[in-house]
Amino acid sequence: MKNKTFAAWLSLLGGPLGLHRFYLRGMGDWLGWLLPIPTALGVYGIERVRMYGVDDGLSWALIPLLGFTIAGCALMAIVYGLMTPEKWNARFNASAPADAEPGRTNWFTIGAVVLALFFGSTILMASIVFSFQRYFEHQIEEGRKISQ
Repeated sequence: MKNKTFAAWLSLLGGPLGLHRFYLRGMGDWLGWLLPIPTALGVYGIERVRMYGVDDGLSWALIPLLGFTIAGCALMAIVYGLMTPEKWNARFNASAPADAEPGRTNWFTIGAVVLALFFGSTILMASIVFSFQRYFEHQIEEGRKISQ
């Protein structure tokens, strides 16, 4: 029996590593195996900023990958948390009755949804702002080079 509350928390906390996908769909889920790739690239982008500074062009392209992955996993936590028990049990607990306990919403589920909404939207906006800021600063630098 797949528990909706556990899946929402797993998506929020371990989503960028694909843990929620493995919990719900098994170790053969190919998207679960692909999720760590943008996460690792984003972490590599953060490491490049630490090594080369914020003017590194590759880092401003890589860091948003981490942010978008985290935000997408937070969105999945919200979707899981707000799914009706009937739909949850039909999708992930097919042999269980429609109103089985693992598909029900409780306060821990609502807590996961609230935190996913807060952190997901914050990280998404920060990623968008960071990438646009770096892009426009790069464009200004290139324009200055051309004008000289």
